[in-house]
Amino acid sequence: MSPRSSDRTPTAAQLADSRRQCRRISRSHYENFLVGSLLLPRKMRQPFFDIYAFCRTADDLADESQSPAKARESLNLYQDFISRIYENRSVSGLFIALADTIGRFELPRQPFDDLLNAFLQDQTVQRYADEESLLNYCTRSANPVGRLVLALADSDTRENVQTSDEICTALQLANFWQDVARDFAIGRIYLPAESMKQHGFDESLIEHTLRTNATTPRCLRDAIAHQCDRTRTRFERGWQLCDRVPRWLAADVELFIRGGLATLDAIAQIEYDVLRHRPRVGKTKQASLFALTLLRRFSIRSRRTPSTRRSATIGEGVQ
Repeated sequence: MSPRSSDRTPTAAQLADSRRQCRRISRSHYENFLVGSLLLPRKMRQPFFDIYAFCRTADDLADESQSPAKARESLNLYQDFISRIYENRSVSGLFIALADTIGRFELPRQPFDDLLNAFLQDQTVQRYADEESLLNYCTRSANPVGRLVLALADSDTRENVQTSDEICTALQLANFWQDVARDFAIGRIYLPAESMKQHGFDESLIEHTLRTNATTPRCLRDAIAHQCDRTRTRFERGWQLCDRVPRWLAADVELFIRGGLATLDAIAQIEYDVLRHRPRVGKTKQASLFALTLLRRFSIRSRRTPSTRRSATIGEGVQ
């Protein structure tokens, strides 16, 4: 259920200030998101910024608060703001712009609740016994973002949601395999214990390797390679979404799939030595991915007749 119009409507100045705050947060945190936003129609950028600002700041509260107790306190406050939006009560800060976007696009509440639930889980759960429990976490920590984006595009069919979930989970997993050392430094291991056992080691090997600054042992590399292969398969299944959403959104979907695959390639290029080196997708590679996606988008447009291009531009909101 989306919120109804509230009697406590913010002033135009308050809304404008909140939108500026969301743009500032989005542009200062995540380079790939900023690059991706350049592919969006102008009228869709602010709604994306509003959602991203919420996701980014909530994630930061989960990861960067002084203590788990402080994180829970802050995340519960965010949960209260979401409740206030859907109960048509007044809000403040970035939530003013978010409430406007939720109302205009009739966004569902569940993805916001799921994200906050996952961030709260981070305060008490730092290990995953098996793949099932890890994927359950991704269902709440990553997939809701894709579902919100599909809702913005009025493309949230069951089939599209399932495919989007594949992409979002893959992006989350690729980040986990890239950041094994960083996550361990803040007390978290996302590589399932079951997978470690299958490859003949446990978390003490990760601790010892990092403490001694040694090369990642072969057994751990094999485990990461196996996980990367499974993650790559998820990305491959996600390609079909590009053909089922509006062209303006397809460009972003393609960019993020290519970016995720590039992350997996970067891990492979260092031979899965993720404890000694953090794999990175370089600036040149990022630029080439953006250029390739942009070229594909406009090559599709150029193949249409002038009359068809004009109607598509009006209907889909492409600049």
